[in-house]
Amino acid sequence: MSAYDTLALDRPAEHVLRVTLNRPQVANALNTRMGEEMLAVFDGFCAAPDSARCIILTGSGEKAFCAGGDLKQRLGMTDAEWQAQHLVFERMVRAMLACPIPTIAAVNGAAYGGGCEMALLCDFAYAAVHARFALTEVTLGIMPGAGGTQLLPRAVGPRRAKELLLTGRPFSATEALEWGMLNRVCEPAGLMAAAIETAQHIAANAPLSTRQIKQSVNVGIGLDLASALAFEIEAYNRMVPTEDRREGIAAFNEKRRAVFRGR
Repeated sequence: MSAYDTLALDRPAEHVLRVTLNRPQVANALNTRMGEEMLAVFDGFCAAPDSARCIILTGSGEKAFCAGGDLKQRLGMTDAEWQAQHLVFERMVRAMLACPIPTIAAVNGAAYGGGCEMALLCDFAYAAVHARFALTEVTLGIMPGAGGTQLLPRAVGPRRAKELLLTGRPFSATEALEWGMLNRVCEPAGLMAAAIETAQHIAANAPLSTRQIKQSVNVGIGLDLASALAFEIEAYNRMVPTEDRREGIAAFNEKRRAVFRGR
């Protein structure tokens, strides 16, 4: 597996890829290089979705998932340099959203600014009980620009989101769970095991099915109901002629576990 400067990639289970933000000396802050490497990793899955069946995104160490943008790198940037860097981040966001493979954020610590946005960019998220979240950009004279103003309202509702975005106040993992941003809160020692267990369940299912389900949800949520149902049927019909559909039905009738091959 290719080496990266700011990321560590490994496979903790069959068909499961773990992507670890790996700048622990600066709380895994997002710099230009990390943005470039995240873009390369996630854009690669659009071209080669068979390389994994589920992705876990986490941070190195126990204190931080990602502290957000690296403000030390940004100090002294010209407007043009700032915008050029942000273009990299914008492309990273699009690649993460377009990734056909299910993604789980395992938030092991503080997720501020862009770190909170990266958790929101995943399909769903688990967090350690001590994790903290915030979108603090308003306190820095900017605003979220990696999906925060669009993804947070979809997760917690617009009124709650506006309170969090306009104040920049931190919130706890327990609050994030209560508001619908998180799916599960874990003790720190059990966080990764929980994420891997869920990833294994996803990876054991038909990969063409999981991709079509993800796309159907993501596209359908922005459509009226009639259009969304029509899109769902188009996605469903793609499953009918697959080997995996035939294998799934055969395995059920033969009372055995299905072996899906993504075909």
